[in-house]
Amino acid sequence: MHIELRHLRTIRAIHQAGGLARAAEVLNMTQSALSHQVKGLEDQAGVELFVRRSKPLRLSAAGQRLLRLAERVLPEVEALDEEFRALRAGRTGRLHIAIECHACFDWLLPVLELFRRAWPEVDVDIRPGLAFGALPALLREEVDLVVSSDPEDIAGVIFHPLFDYEPRFIAAASNPLAQKAEIAAEDFRGQTLITYPVDRARLDVFTEVLTPARVEPRAVRQVELTAVILMLVASDRGVSVLPDWVLRAVRGSADYVTLPLAGRPVKRLYAATRASDATQPFMAHFLRLARTEPVKLQRAG
Repeated sequence: MHIELRHLRTIRAIHQAGGLARAAEVLNMTQSALSHQVKGLEDQAGVELFVRRSKPLRLSAAGQRLLRLAERVLPEVEALDEEFRALRAGRTGRLHIAIECHACFDWLLPVLELFRRAWPEVDVDIRPGLAFGALPALLREEVDLVVSSDPEDIAGVIFHPLFDYEPRFIAAASNPLAQKAEIAAEDFRGQTLITYPVDRARLDVFTEVLTPARVEPRAVRQVELTAVILMLVASDRGVSVLPDWVLRAVRGSADYVTLPLAGRPVKRLYAATRASDATQPFMAHFLRLARTEPVKLQRAG
């Protein structure tokens, strides 16, 4: 027996309308064509699907079984059709993000909260990109966007500039370096440097300050959470270098001093996407939010 979706829609429409005439109007076809379709389906099944002398028209036991199939299948097909329409209209999709930056959570989460309100049907997820090859995962379509400060020339990938930021030195107010106007590489020699648990090649303090000057701090202590870094710094257990958007939380606090680094290195953050996804409406909106909202955090305080 060959059952098509139109057969299931026919059975459901006749059951709901209670007769062929009204069902034909619902299905936008003539009563004759509908009657012919029902007869063809009954010929295939070898049984009657309706009790014809009843008013309103009732389904037979065999027709009831076909109706149960229609009530299971058609809602799923209709939901899938709506999902595809939403995809074509750009209302829904997937935005799985990989982050090559521990401190990025401080600005990314507020951005995603605004994004969620505008695009509730988009599936959003975040993965720490330092735990795997984020850019290869982007090409394999395992993630859809990578936040990185290290753009590369990769075919099929676009690095969208987001915003510039300044890595800044932070120490306890009681630390002797708190009296300086700016911090040079040599100032780190006698200090314990507290960093995220990241390779040196991905830390601004090493790539922009220490490695070029061939300076090694007295010790390096790796800490996972920004809040714990700030707590240790406040206790003068070490010093750190953090992006300016993180330090908004301690501006004005008597426990800390934040100072510029000599040469005032400025970095730029990027969002890498597949070129084919860059024009998706929800992706374009996310990129606009990611360019503007972090700047507000940098200025807050």
